[in-house]
Amino acid sequence: MREDKIGQEIESKFGNKLRTRVNGVLIRDDKILMVRHKMSDQRNFWSVPGGGMDFGSDAPSNLKREFMEETGLEIEVGKFLCVHEFLKPPLHAIELFFEVEMNGGKLHLGIDPELESQNQILSEIAWMSLKDLKNVSQDSIHQVFWGIKSFREIGLWKGYFNFGNKYLK
Repeated sequence: MREDKIGQEIESKFGNKLRTRVNGVLIRDDKILMVRHKMSDQRNFWSVPGGGMDFGSDAPSNLKREFMEETGLEIEVGKFLCVHEFLKPPLHAIELFFEVEMNGGKLHLGIDPELESQNQILSEIAWMSLKDLKNVSQDSIHQVFWGIKSFREIGLWKGYFNFGNKYLK
């Protein structure tokens, strides 16, 4: 992970501890809202808006805050979809995915307040079609979106996913 300054910052802030994250799936006009994260000088990563939970604040409140920080959008949190466990040391996260609906705000690329201004990782925000998602290489998109055949399928997700974490015994 420590390939460069951004990788070092990510490992310093988020590495070697278990994090609980919330993620919001916003679909409009057959497109999903995605945010591109710069994980290093060489690697980008697309996922839905979301982030770490603050102690003492519930999942919906955390997701509303994260959405506002990253996208400028106000949302209502809908049904719980699934849990994904990401485990690739030094990073380890339990990720909760929820359906969300937009109810205000103006879309713009925000910031991650946990990171220094010179090490911001949010680099782009985009409405992506299913075709757009399929054109992103697997190592550059969140695992829950690998191989989906329709956005309707996302609404049917249930349960725990780990997608073959080799680190789980």
